[in-house]
Amino acid sequence: MLPWHQYLIGVLFILAGMNHFRKPKLYERIMPPYIPAHSSMVLLSGIAEMILGFMIMNKNTQEAAAWGIIIMLLLFIPIHIYMLQNEKAAMKLPKWILILRFPLQFGLMYWAYLYT
Repeated sequence: MLPWHQYLIGVLFILAGMNHFRKPKLYERIMPPYIPAHSSMVLLSGIAEMILGFMIMNKNTQEAAAWGIIIMLLLFIPIHIYMLQNEKAAMKLPKWILILRFPLQFGLMYWAYLYT
């Protein structure tokens, strides 16, 4: 049996991925203009989050999933930077919340790293 916190991270990523399908316009709005095919990228990232969420909850695939989550979270950093720079992308969130997302991102990476 895996530790409860490993199931928690898996469920969080599954729910986050599902949200890409529930509110795709929200995710399209935060994507920098240099990223092509916004709607396709939103759906692909949602699928990737769900797959990695399921994979991290399986002993046989947890290490690959953990590295996949870390890589994916690294790839999301430009989106966080864009949200800080672009008022429309910031979704009216206070700057301190947008800044707080950076340590949260690295905290999630560390959490995933625990399962490598």
